[in-house]
Amino acid sequence: MTSGLAEKKREKYDAILSAALKIFAEYGYFGSQVSKIAREAGVADGTIYLYFKSKEDILVSLFREKLGNLVRMFHEHIHEDDRADDAIRKICELHFTELEKNVDLAKVTQLELRQSSLDLHREISNALKPYIQLIEDVLLRGIDQGVFRPDLDVKLTRLLLFGAMDEVVSSWLISGRRYSLSDQVEKTVDFFLRGLRA
Repeated sequence: MTSGLAEKKREKYDAILSAALKIFAEYGYFGSQVSKIAREAGVADGTIYLYFKSKEDILVSLFREKLGNLVRMFHEHIHEDDRADDAIRKICELHFTELEKNVDLAKVTQLELRQSSLDLHREISNALKPYIQLIEDVLLRGIDQGVFRPDLDVKLTRLLLFGAMDEVVSSWLISGRRYSLSDQVEKTVDFFLRGLRA
């Protein structure tokens, strides 16, 4: 009985986050009301507050959940014995293909990361930490394997890699998605690896 109740709560939580993703993508964070999210999720306005403290909490939870899913995918596809340059390729490939498949997620992650208030931006940055850490781990592995330059500034390089992928996705959205995002993987990875290789 308890597990069934927990499952129903999780379903409602996921439904609210899915609705929020759609509404934030369509109206932007500041143009979205909790009532619109509730309507899209098929729940009463008050139900939202049983799961989230505020609209800000919904957005931060959305980042945490969706980026957490992305990081889990990376861990499923990247193995300890993979060469680090192959791991960088897989990260870039998954980043581009997943956001190309989920345009609403691409819009929210790209636009809200840039337009949010400082406090909200800080919260979203915390949700990004596991992703940035994953890139750092791959860079360190590459140095240990002798695949990447030993003099890499790992803390800076992890941000440069994430920032470059982020900018490619933003440009794709701004262009009106006139070309394939996943087709940009090879050129992007080639650019990265030229700077990373020993």
